[in-house]
Amino acid sequence: MDAIFLQILNGLDKGGAYALIALGLTLIFGTLGVVNFAHGALFMMGAFCAVAIKALLGFEQVVLDPTKTTAWGTPLEIRTPYIETWLGDFGTAILDYSVPISVLFTIPIMLVIGIVMERGLIKHFYKRTHAEQILVTFGLAIVLQEIIRHIFGANPIPQPAPHIVAGSADIGALFGFEAGTLVYPWWRMVYLAFAGVVISLVFAFLQFTTFGMVVRAGMADRETVGLLGIDIDYRFTIVFGIAAVVAGISGAMYTPILSPDYNMGMDFLVLSFVVVVVGGMGSLGGAVAAGFLLGILQSFASMNEVKNIFPGIDQIIIYLVAVIILLVRPRGLMGRKGVMET
Repeated sequence: MDAIFLQILNGLDKGGAYALIALGLTLIFGTLGVVNFAHGALFMMGAFCAVAIKALLGFEQVVLDPTKTTAWGTPLEIRTPYIETWLGDFGTAILDYSVPISVLFTIPIMLVIGIVMERGLIKHFYKRTHAEQILVTFGLAIVLQEIIRHIFGANPIPQPAPHIVAGSADIGALFGFEAGTLVYPWWRMVYLAFAGVVISLVFAFLQFTTFGMVVRAGMADRETVGLLGIDIDYRFTIVFGIAAVVAGISGAMYTPILSPDYNMGMDFLVLSFVVVVVGGMGSLGGAVAAGFLLGILQSFASMNEVKNIFPGIDQIIIYLVAVIILLVRPRGLMGRKGVMET
């Protein structure tokens, strides 16, 4: 039972990342009708926002100490981050919490990136075919990842979690297991809670605000909303920015779990696009439900007991489930009737 609980937690952890990216993908498709293959690059850029902010916060002051020498007889360099020099222990705490702090800076950065992307490129492809949209956004994703590779290099850059949540929690006692039999990393639980909060905020924004109500109406019938004199294009631009923010902050918070590298966006994009298709193109609830469902299935498929029976099943389980669901229900689990159906 402890192994089952552990796999469920692993699945919810992965599913949280899938659901957040798929939520943004679905939001863009549902409002703009655009298949955005650059959305994974936004996840990657959010992760590197965290890397850049950590580097800026850790900018060091170098002082030579003549009383101490290196093995070569030269004065020893003493490196101290400026923020620690200026703020003391508070500066040390800021460095320790650089990942959650980076989320605050990632929000405006990704909002601007999303709006510029939509106004500068995406708006010109609203009435183009999905094939053209995929080609141009996929090309944009490659450009963005090459820019990141040029700036930050090709190697993964580790991002430590704050010390207070750097270890693992013994959560077995909560489920009645013997102490030490079920431990789970604190930061993964933090990320799961974070994903739940972000998803809830997005749904609350769309459900309970006038702006969100207009957006939902535009998703259902854009032409009619436009005839009412509402500037739906402006609202859709903001929605694109919000989708970019969701992808960016999910990438920033994921950095202690997976060290950022320039190719991480492509890895998550493919999986998340499958999640969107399984959940139903244009269905926000379907994207979230499918994200957690496929995350759990992938987690269980990675168990040695399962892989011994079905070698390699953990690599194909998501795609296998997608094929089965689309054969039975082409519009996905919660997709609107007529979407992806002939």
